[in-house]
Amino acid sequence: MPPATTTPGAAWDIWCRVIDNHGDLGVCWRLAGELAARGLQVRLFVDDARALGWMAPGGRHGVDLRPWPGDGTAPEAGDVVIEAFGCDPPDSVVAAMSQRPRPPIWLNLEYLSAEPYVERSHALPSPQRGGLTKWFFYPGFTPRTGGLLREGGLLARRAAFDGQAWLAAQGWARRPGEAVVSLFCYGYAPVPALLQALAGRPILLLATPGHAQQLLAAAGALPASVRVLNLPWLTQFDYDHLLWACDLNFVRGEDSLVRAVWAGVPFVWHIYPQDDGAHGPKLQALLDLLQPPQDARAFIWAWNGLSKAADFPAWPAQAAWAAASARWQAGLAGQPDLTTQLLDFVADRATKSPGFHGHHC
Repeated sequence: MPPATTTPGAAWDIWCRVIDNHGDLGVCWRLAGELAARGLQVRLFVDDARALGWMAPGGRHGVDLRPWPGDGTAPEAGDVVIEAFGCDPPDSVVAAMSQRPRPPIWLNLEYLSAEPYVERSHALPSPQRGGLTKWFFYPGFTPRTGGLLREGGLLARRAAFDGQAWLAAQGWARRPGEAVVSLFCYGYAPVPALLQALAGRPILLLATPGHAQQLLAAAGALPASVRVLNLPWLTQFDYDHLLWACDLNFVRGEDSLVRAVWAGVPFVWHIYPQDDGAHGPKLQALLDLLQPPQDARAFIWAWNGLSKAADFPAWPAQAAWAAASARWQAGLAGQPDLTTQLLDFVADRATKSPGFHGHHC
């Protein structure tokens, strides 16, 4: 165990089940690293950590990676317990939490959404068995939510980054006149329609492993103006660099969406489809906050298979789209980041829980 401390909330546990390839783990790893960077003791319990082999091959100082415990085993709980995306820690762990003299502060870090319910639901308590309370912590894009993950110094590094030099160093240099586009998507993406929209425009299309490369391979012949490079798996840091170096980024899920926001350039979000159609309002809520120009909005809508138009829309004009993306990034940068808000929330709960003095080993 980490050395003894009397700092309130100094020992944090994060519980993560990998459901969607590496998105859930990506969020948890970034959060764990940022908490550790702020001097906290962090254990990350995960049921499938294989993606960290390429996502974070060097590990992270201060993050203790642990396997998901087997049935009946219960590691001693930290001062703060975060279950990511309602993954439910093992029953034995919850039972052990209730046996502590002072129960840990237990939070459910929810999925990211731009919908109005997030403001209403953020920071609400839920009584649990054993006298425990679980608090719902919602990331979000407005001041009345838990904010977005943003590590210290991120935007300064972004501002100093030379995308042209980085692309050249990877062997992916753009040719004169080319726009650089990254492609990360789900398996239902309308890639043939995208290629048709790109026809006649000099494009360097950087395809991430998985669905993007598979769909491009299945699409057959490329337009003469489009050059495709298949990328290797990138670390989290280099994925950020990729987004910063591109003129447009196609992203999916939660982790890459947030990183695209901080890149400050136009992006197209591929939202995970839901059988009940709930993904439509979720996408609409995001676009209402981002406020991209109408041609970009139509393009994003069509990319998600939600357009009623018979034809895939034309390629959007870049200048107004870029201005909207930069404006949104600047506004969000003025809000407290998610890690800071988590720490403030825990500190506030600690003052309301007499006897809560942090973990003693």
